[in-house]
Amino acid sequence: MDHPSVVPFGKPRAERADAVRNREHLLRTARELIAELGVEKVTMDGLAERAGLGKGTVFRRFATRAGIFKALLDDAEVRFQEQVLSGPPPLGPGAEPAARLVAYGRARIGFLLEHRAIARAAIDRNDNPAVISVTQVHLRMLLGRAEVRMPSLDGLAVQLTAALESPLLHYLSMSETNAPPAEEVGLLLADSWQALIERITA
Repeated sequence: MDHPSVVPFGKPRAERADAVRNREHLLRTARELIAELGVEKVTMDGLAERAGLGKGTVFRRFATRAGIFKALLDDAEVRFQEQVLSGPPPLGPGAEPAARLVAYGRARIGFLLEHRAIARAAIDRNDNPAVISVTQVHLRMLLGRAEVRMPSLDGLAVQLTAALESPLLHYLSMSETNAPPAEEVGLLLADSWQALIERITA
């Protein structure tokens, strides 16, 4: 029986029903504002006004403007993990490990590029970021199942995580005006990732 290999970023705390409803309402409203105005024009005050909630409710929920986008990114991350854990193969269970490694990298690249504007807006320069890589955990599991022969699969998982995510983090750090088209970046990185995994698992 497969054990979950990708886990949420933290243990969820139980919330009151009204708090859950407010959170979902605010996230839906934030998505509507992004679709209408673009990420750069979404503000705490604007979100409160559109949602019909007090500013205090929005500030208690998100604390900062960046907090809005972190919450949106976390919500999208949960849905991505659900596809990895229980979605159709080859991203989800049921395919050979090597095929799942390729599929995960391609899907992860697409996910990060699709959410790049939100990811940029989620950056809070006052934060001390603690990186918890669900990618590394998942890759390590699949490498073991693929019976890859390397001195250290843990070390290989670290290196592959960097190979997968570091170019995308660099891309996210670029302004939209200086960055190459996302489709071009995505195809280049996805094809390179597939070639790398096919060599490692051959």
